[in-house]
Amino acid sequence: MGEHLFNGFEPVSSKQWKQQIQYELKGADYNDTLVWESPEGIKVKPFYHGDEDTTRLGINTPEKAFSILQNIFVHDVKKSNERALDTLNRGAESIRFTIENESVSLEELMQGLPLEDTAYFFYLPFLAIDFVAKINDFTSKNNANITIQIDPIGQLVKDGNWFDNLDKDFDKLNNIASKTAIPFLTISSGIYQNAGANMVQQLAYTLAHVNDYFNRIKVVNQPITIEVAVGTNYFFEIAKLRALRLLFNTLAREYNHTLDCHIIVTPTKRNKTLYDYNVNMLRTTTECMSAILGGANAVANLPYDALYHKDNEFGDRIARNQLLVLKHESYFDKVNNPADGAYYIESLTEQLAEKALLLFKEIEEKGGLITQLIEGNIQKKISESAAKEQELFDSGKEVLLGTNKYPNKNDKMKGDLELYPFLKQNPRKTLITPVIEKRLAEKLEQERLAQE
Repeated sequence: MGEHLFNGFEPVSSKQWKQQIQYELKGADYNDTLVWESPEGIKVKPFYHGDEDTTRLGINTPEKAFSILQNIFVHDVKKSNERALDTLNRGAESIRFTIENESVSLEELMQGLPLEDTAYFFYLPFLAIDFVAKINDFTSKNNANITIQIDPIGQLVKDGNWFDNLDKDFDKLNNIASKTAIPFLTISSGIYQNAGANMVQQLAYTLAHVNDYFNRIKVVNQPITIEVAVGTNYFFEIAKLRALRLLFNTLAREYNHTLDCHIIVTPTKRNKTLYDYNVNMLRTTTECMSAILGGANAVANLPYDALYHKDNEFGDRIARNQLLVLKHESYFDKVNNPADGAYYIESLTEQLAEKALLLFKEIEEKGGLITQLIEGNIQKKISESAAKEQELFDSGKEVLLGTNKYPNKNDKMKGDLELYPFLKQNPRKTLITPVIEKRLAEKLEQERLAQE
């Protein structure tokens, strides 16, 4: 039946569509009126047609449906274990523990948890060969599904300093790579988005981030994890994730690395707001949808109150339930690679990938990401991009509903702040200027708080 559904309709060519649009415009210029340009320099057409837009990139997104990832910061090992058990019973499908020091007992942390069928991520904001060896041994003995997340370059980007120094950090990484069977390497690329980089920059810096590891680690025989932040530019974010996977696999082949990357996606903080905070749930819902349709392996949703509340069961439950609704009621897990062949998304993916590849080549010609960070060029480019976006927000051209458009003047927040929701200043000596995450609404929110 499907084959004959449209047989009664004459095909309409791209040329005919344009002629009809031009007629309806009553003399107005087609390009000036309907074609708009993104911050990345991509011109978006009002329609896409098989006559012209036939790109089929053939990106292999994961066959297995996305996993609902729960973040747990390990303050107290016993409580973290209890929380992990509880969140798995409430719908989480994988757990990420952030472990701050080497004294954590793995046996106590993982006691009673399902080890074989559930994925666990251990994010380590430190670099310790012995502790990684403990995790590797625990994984082997218990047949557990564990991924370690270590990123010395990400440490440099965020903190301005290495864990020790460049040589020592990479000596340790090479030691870990030679003795560790489980995945250990992570690319923390979400910071580029949260600091205000445009999508082409995000992709190029992530690719350069990966390339520096390929160049400096002798052998990487394990899958690489890439953490990504997504915003509310729905179709562009879908295309960004697809372009990332395409670019990664293209680069990896040059190093004979045949394993696909594992992409973990989290909604950005950059567009989240303190006032009218319930709108954050709408933002994170569309962002999670982009993540899923773009081919994320795992999605860790951002609680609506993450800016101003400490970790709490209610915020986590709402965030987790958003993903459960998308998976089990909206059936976002039922179709593999749903964006494949969509003219608009394929066109965006191709253009983002091409522009990012050109920028990546420029970075490599100038010494690579680490060199460019030390010289301050990456920070400068991100600051310029962030300033342009901030100007759009300040002028009202970029809208955050309830904040710079239709704000509720009676909304009060001063009494609800458990966390400081603004950029923290901590002057200290660093090797490089760190890349600083900053939200668009901070200045406006500080002015409102001062007037309460």
